[in-house]
Amino acid sequence: MKKLLLILSVVAILSSCGDRGRGHLIGVQGREEWHQPEPFGMLFIPGGSYNMGNNDQDVPYAHVSQTRTVTVQSFWMDETEITNNEYRQFVHWVRDSIARRLLGDFDEEYLIEEDEFGEFFDPPYLNWRKRLRWDSKDIDEREILAEMYLPEHERFYRRREIDTRKLNYEYFWVDLRAAAKASNREQGMIDRSQFITRRVDNIYPDTLAWIRDFTYSFNEPLAKNYFWHPAYDHYPVVGVSWIQARAFTVWRTQLLNSYLESRGRFIVNDFRLPTESEWEWAARGGLDLSTYPWGSHYIRNSDGCFLGNYKPLRGNYSDDGGFHTVIVAHYAPNDFGLYDMAGNVAEWTSNAYDESAYNFAHDFNPDFSYEAREEDEPALKRKVIRGGSWKDIGYYMQVGTRSYEYQDTAKSYIGFRCVQTFLGRHRDDGPRASNVY
Repeated sequence: MKKLLLILSVVAILSSCGDRGRGHLIGVQGREEWHQPEPFGMLFIPGGSYNMGNNDQDVPYAHVSQTRTVTVQSFWMDETEITNNEYRQFVHWVRDSIARRLLGDFDEEYLIEEDEFGEFFDPPYLNWRKRLRWDSKDIDEREILAEMYLPEHERFYRRREIDTRKLNYEYFWVDLRAAAKASNREQGMIDRSQFITRRVDNIYPDTLAWIRDFTYSFNEPLAKNYFWHPAYDHYPVVGVSWIQARAFTVWRTQLLNSYLESRGRFIVNDFRLPTESEWEWAARGGLDLSTYPWGSHYIRNSDGCFLGNYKPLRGNYSDDGGFHTVIVAHYAPNDFGLYDMAGNVAEWTSNAYDESAYNFAHDFNPDFSYEAREEDEPALKRKVIRGGSWKDIGYYMQVGTRSYEYQDTAKSYIGFRCVQTFLGRHRDDGPRASNVY
């Protein structure tokens, strides 16, 4: 009898866990334990505080980067700049999605029009399991896909090439800043759709930037080959505007989160361009007072070798080992493990450029942004670029130097890399288990 009573007591105790905690606050039960998955090709950048701004003389006396102490949260950052081949994955995705949409009118297998319960999707989803053959022998499919190619009168030696003017990407995001305004919240129940922004942008790089950027300079081979030729697969992508770079981050976010959702897993934070303060913190590599990412005040090492790809001396471009851009990760990384945080190509940040931004931006995750409209003045379309490039002098390679370019322009010396805000605590058995942000 005692043994039976003991068994019944254990069963009662175990069953009580599902009895709404017997009136106690125990939180929602049954939720799985979750840890931040490490994004492929990214490195963990621990958060911290540092003195943002120049560590050396303000050479042009521009007075646009006064030193101040700021704090940034932990985030993941691409180990290298986005390469031609990585950006080409985006271009091919857009190309193939447009083709599937066109073919869907001919063959419904290219579309998913209803769910498992028979509910119809409007518009339908694209069926990526259906193989797309650009060399299809089917006459109807070839006629449909012909719309994707250059018209015959624009072809060179009769080559069938994709009309890059048609590679337009439709994407959306929610304007949380507008939604957070008190004037909107005081209205009570409001239509959330008014905070959803929709854009359609062409995402093919401007390959002619190589010619347009330099007057009386022979760069036609780069204009013809730099983006698509496999010889340049691992070179940083250039000719991408700030708008195109942001579109890439939205696509990359949807690419990963769609995969995670299809596996029944939690989604993660969005990929995005780094803020100016995040970029500088990452470039410093934890060395607060260093002038350059490698931790010294000089651009050469003790053997006299250059530590980055830039315009040395009076213009001896090839003296540092690179005539123009070079393959990513060619030079040594900084103490965070990040490559090319100085030189090679300058990098877009998410922030709008204002000479006095350091004076009014918050010291907690500083972020000055402005969504410029087409009709805005050029000054409102300025976005901060950092790091200097292969055509810049050493001053622009300093971690505290800031410059700008217009969001709708593409240059042969500007690329980008992505970040993702760290979500939660790092895995307990990882190398950074003590870093909790």
